[in-house]
Amino acid sequence: MKCLLVSLLAVVTTIAVAEPVQVAVSANFSSPLKQLVQRYRQQYPRADIQITVGSTGKLAAQIRQGAPYDIFLAADDRRPQELASEGLLEADTVRTYAIGRLVLWSPDAGAVLDGSSLVTGMVTPVAMANARSAPYGEAAEAVLERFPLPDSVSLVQAENVAQSYHFAHSGAAEAAFVGLSQVQDQGGRQWRIPEAFYPPIRQQGGVLRDGLAVHHFYDFLFSGEAQAMIRSLGYRTDEAADDVE
Repeated sequence: MKCLLVSLLAVVTTIAVAEPVQVAVSANFSSPLKQLVQRYRQQYPRADIQITVGSTGKLAAQIRQGAPYDIFLAADDRRPQELASEGLLEADTVRTYAIGRLVLWSPDAGAVLDGSSLVTGMVTPVAMANARSAPYGEAAEAVLERFPLPDSVSLVQAENVAQSYHFAHSGAAEAAFVGLSQVQDQGGRQWRIPEAFYPPIRQQGGVLRDGLAVHHFYDFLFSGEAQAMIRSLGYRTDEAADDVE
């Protein structure tokens, strides 16, 4: 039995370092993924995890064009399922790794942020990700349907949620629709938008190219350790679906 355990450990170690793993990740999850990779490398120092960041829509388009990614971590559940139906992603690997939470954030600690501040034009300009390619932009669009902006408010469209954050952080916008994970430890002021105000942001992933190292890292993302980290970074998970503030 001891020899068997030693052999299994050797196999696991080999899996983790066998080949580079190319991960395409939605912009909102880029920082959490980097932290998860750091934790993974504490266990497997020779693991080579390479990250490409972009909006979910653009990454899906790149995959259809043959981009050599191994894992796709989207910000929605639509694109992974579409890619699986097209035979570009392993259907049995599609899983929800995180549930996103939308906030309206301003670096100005004195700003008043809520639905009424939007409809009365108290905040301008307001930045949001492109709803056509970024699920967080789609969620923000749903919020603005409930709280429409007056003509006096300028709406700044970002390519993705990371750029939306940048616009507010740099002063190009007074406030921005972003993910909670991007700003939960930042100053300023934020409105944690009730999840009933926008479609669920179920962030699903899947494996695009088979490989031992690929599956080993992908499985790590759903381990108890990784899922706990994801929750601590501003998301919910299926394992804690009732963990709502």
